[in-house]
Amino acid sequence: MTAEPFPSEEDVYGAEAATPPPPTGLLDMLSVSAMVLDADGRIVFWTPQAEELFGYTAEEALGKYAARLFIHSRHLKAVVRLFAEVLETGRSWAGTFPIRHKDGSSRLMEFRNMRLQDDLGDVYALGIAADHTLLQRVETDLALCERLIDQSPIGLALLDPDLRYLLVNPALERIDGIPAEEHIGRRLRDALPLPDVGTIESALRQVLTTGTPLLDQYHVGRPPADPDREHAWSLSFYRLEDPGGRVLGAAASVVDVTERHRAAAEADRARRRLALIAEASTRVGTTLEVDRTARELAEIAVPQLADVVAVDVLDSALACRRSRRPDDGPELFRALALKAAHPTVALRAADAPGDVAAYDGDRLVTLCVHTGRPVLVRHVGAADIPRIARDAEAGALLARAGVHSYLAVPLIAHGEVLGALDLKRTRNPLPFDEDDVVLAGELAGRAAVAIDNARWFESVRNTALTLQRSLLPDHPPHHAGLDLASRYQPAQATSEVGGDWYDVIPLTDDKTALVVGDVMGNGIDAAATMGRLRTATCAYADLDLDPGEVLQHLDKITCDLEHYIVTCLYAVYDPRTRQCRIANAGHMPPALAGPGQPPVLLDLPPGAPLGVGGVPFGTTTAELAPGDALVLYTDGLVETRHHSIDDRLAVLLAFLDEPDRPLEEICDLLLYGLRHPDDHDDVALLVARAL
Repeated sequence: MTAEPFPSEEDVYGAEAATPPPPTGLLDMLSVSAMVLDADGRIVFWTPQAEELFGYTAEEALGKYAARLFIHSRHLKAVVRLFAEVLETGRSWAGTFPIRHKDGSSRLMEFRNMRLQDDLGDVYALGIAADHTLLQRVETDLALCERLIDQSPIGLALLDPDLRYLLVNPALERIDGIPAEEHIGRRLRDALPLPDVGTIESALRQVLTTGTPLLDQYHVGRPPADPDREHAWSLSFYRLEDPGGRVLGAAASVVDVTERHRAAAEADRARRRLALIAEASTRVGTTLEVDRTARELAEIAVPQLADVVAVDVLDSALACRRSRRPDDGPELFRALALKAAHPTVALRAADAPGDVAAYDGDRLVTLCVHTGRPVLVRHVGAADIPRIARDAEAGALLARAGVHSYLAVPLIAHGEVLGALDLKRTRNPLPFDEDDVVLAGELAGRAAVAIDNARWFESVRNTALTLQRSLLPDHPPHHAGLDLASRYQPAQATSEVGGDWYDVIPLTDDKTALVVGDVMGNGIDAAATMGRLRTATCAYADLDLDPGEVLQHLDKITCDLEHYIVTCLYAVYDPRTRQCRIANAGHMPPALAGPGQPPVLLDLPPGAPLGVGGVPFGTTTAELAPGDALVLYTDGLVETRHHSIDDRLAVLLAFLDEPDRPLEEICDLLLYGLRHPDDHDDVALLVARAL
């Protein structure tokens, strides 16, 4: 009979393994011992672990009767009986039994006994023992670990060095939405529902290489179990090693922090909304201009609230006409503002600012102004586009732009619907929700009040301006001995129209009266007062009175007008004598510019304003040589909030350094050189040149 050769390592471990894997160390940790007894109960084999467990060396144990060596006398009969049963029946026995250590102490051991038979037919007993307390502790630890893993609300996984799943607990099953058995053997990227799983794998390999844990890594994704909602997880990774230091793989813990993530996101969203509202309070309604207020509203809503924003006002509201609107009829809208967060064809689908367009009653923006309630379409479908767009062409553009969510909010001020704030989302993937409706309503409410104030202010201002312009003279005709030019410019800032005026009155004997005045105050009342004084001035001028006497009569009339003070400059030019007789009632001094001499301010007694009463007015005579230009103006031309009046008058004279310019050019030069677009006062300007 030929003996079989001893198997090689390649036969045992496979062709790919040149050396066996190192021991795990679990048996060493348990210190499992083994001994063999012959049929008489004498020890014939003794392991080093048995020496550690029982305290006897091999020399002390071999050949001795085991029962007499470490069995207490009170247990001897039971042990002999069990030993005999194992040898006779061949049935193994397992249990816990106390033994006597060499040092005399009693120790509880966990035993496994079984019969052995050699090739000669002789029988032996194999005894395997381990310390009961140590074994119980290990079993308890294993059971505890198993329960902790299975019952933990934290997702736990064990991965091998190739990052393949070895174990997955139920919590991770719920997080991944994949059964535990389907995890086993799969790579991390095949189960982890995160877009940056490649980065996570790289980090895990670094953990395996260095042994440095990676803790509390924040990741966001959509799990297969809930693909419609975003979830967040905190991931931690650390390397696993056996007691001998061999790398077993990596452990991963996954904590679902979705609620915390959503709460933080909602808190951040609330902060941004509050910041947007606070910003709107400072940026929207900075002027009493309807168009500018609408632009400010559109600019602040992009891109934080919408990708495309339009502000449309009812044409009737803009004209300050209160009309009863039909419940289902069309509406005429005037587009005031249009803003997009990025270039988009959706802009071509909207009405350009300034355009007027009619929208049928079935359009959502019309429904919004009819009901005075927001209209929300969370997810815009093909059936919704025709109700949003003005026509089929605009609808095609909106669909092409990718409009997927729509919101219209009414602009309501003092119970009146003025128009609508129209919001669309294209690139922002989130649909509008109820929080967006509240925010849009807050912005629209603030803007509506500003628009309402602006439209009424513009209405009153336009009325006053129309009245004032109707009271001012037309471009003065040619007068004997004089070349004339004039300007009136209303205030461009938020102030109302004032009471500035000028007049050119033909008198007998080719004489001409030149008048410039300023009613202190603004609005329709100031314009009406200016008209009354201008009419009275013309009447007194016809009487051919001295300029001082004319102002005296105007002062009496002004005293009868409550709360009004008026400054006025009245001059009469006689071309035959080339004399200009001037009286001043608290007005700015006129400027005189002539060829070959520097421009100067005429030195006139300032006089008291009209309306003070009881103050005489003197008359001063000035000579006007051919080519001399007399400049009469109101204080709005030179007064500012940031410069002294002397400096401004010096600038005025500097602009008159070339008196031979055409008079129209001089008027424009003074207005555009001295006036700022936002100056708070209106200006009347009259320039007369002696021929």
